[in-house]
Amino acid sequence: MPHSIQASPEGVEFLLVFNQGTFSEDDTDLVTEMFLRNPMEVLAKNFQTDVSTFSDLPQDQKYIFNGSPYEGTIEEARAAVDGPNGHNPSNQSYSYHLSAQDPYLVPGGSVMIVDPTTFPIANNFSMGLFTIDPGAMREIHWHLTSDEWNFFLSGQGRVTVFQGPTDSRTFDFQAGDVGYIPVSDSHYVENTGSTPLVYMEILQSPEYTDMSAAQWLGLTPAKTVRETLNLPQSFIDTLPKTKRYIVPGNTNLTTTNFTVSAYPNAALNANSG
Repeated sequence: MPHSIQASPEGVEFLLVFNQGTFSEDDTDLVTEMFLRNPMEVLAKNFQTDVSTFSDLPQDQKYIFNGSPYEGTIEEARAAVDGPNGHNPSNQSYSYHLSAQDPYLVPGGSVMIVDPTTFPIANNFSMGLFTIDPGAMREIHWHLTSDEWNFFLSGQGRVTVFQGPTDSRTFDFQAGDVGYIPVSDSHYVENTGSTPLVYMEILQSPEYTDMSAAQWLGLTPAKTVRETLNLPQSFIDTLPKTKRYIVPGNTNLTTTNFTVSAYPNAALNANSG
């Protein structure tokens, strides 16, 4: 759909997220190039005007360029371009104001979720905006139907991605970094800094869903969990039956030791059923 984005006097930063890896900004169809690639006589006939109207057209593309500040209120701008049927109804709106959504608060941070259930026109795109307190972490989880693409807005964090049966890798991130996690790979996001960590999880999915490791075990018979992991019943009794999203943790990061265990025969064990 044709569109434009204009910054306020303070400027603007935004993300473009596409569902195809082949997208290139060089393939963007620009109105300046469309006018240049058609004969002026055709433009004049199409717009029912004189050829002289187009005598001062830009002779090169205008992709990002300086313009005059916008004027008036958003309501006045909408009224100026409304067609005879008015503007789109709310369930077909091209904008969703996340700032108007109340965050879901949990110990250790908060989450705000947008997907087609709340933003219908954004077909097959879902997003979670997470704010994680220092020392806290986005709980170990995975997504069932989509890869995850994440963008770190502020703070710093650490992620370990596990891919069965035996592979895992750990990465550190800071503001401006982008991460990618394949579908069904379990992972966490830990705040390793002294300020809140804010990042986005973006999925190609008609609904934002994830699978919590803690909730999974909490909804599994205790005997199965106990005999599989050799865990004490006192711990199993603390497992949640609802999703936590984020869990609090120690803000004294100097006491944290990073260790990953490996089983020499893990591949054999995994394949043995």
